[in-house]
Amino acid sequence: MADITASMVKELRDKTGAGMMDCKKALQEAEGDFDKAVELLRKKGIAKAAKRAEREANEGVVTAYIHPGSKLGVLVEINCETDFVAKTEDFQNFAKNVAMHIAASNPLAIKREDLDSEFIRKEKEIFKEQALSSGKPEHIVDKIVEGRLEKYYSEVCLLEQPYVKDPDKTVKELLVETIAKVGENITIKRFARFRIGE
Repeated sequence: MADITASMVKELRDKTGAGMMDCKKALQEAEGDFDKAVELLRKKGIAKAAKRAEREANEGVVTAYIHPGSKLGVLVEINCETDFVAKTEDFQNFAKNVAMHIAASNPLAIKREDLDSEFIRKEKEIFKEQALSSGKPEHIVDKIVEGRLEKYYSEVCLLEQPYVKDPDKTVKELLVETIAKVGENITIKRFARFRIGE
């Protein structure tokens, strides 16, 4: 079996717009054959879902999740292209699952671009200081900082978090699967998480 490198996965992701795990699985299934992996993703409809992401999504729902005990609640706005899709079971279930995920995982933002750039700059400085003070050589400190930053994004950005019901996939991969299922672009627009005493 061919070795699947991170750069191969990234190249496939850049070309198809599919999730990292889907790209990795497709490359493994295709035994490293790039064109075959693209074909596999197309067959699964994941590549099509990425193309839909450019279309306007002005319909949708606002969904609430209240955790048992009524001390934690989430409101989330999820958009799609048509009112028809907004009423489908697949879309409604996706919205409920995202709201429940937000309640459980407490993300700070939907995607990394939504995080405050000044805050990220300070986090990078902290990671760099930690790496240097632990005696790591200067030439690998930047790689350590990038690795820690990626880990941080996966902890605080909703789309990059492991999905609570299936940690083998991210929320973004769940989103792409749902887009492929319903045949329309879907976006998670905004959310608010409320906890008694916070």
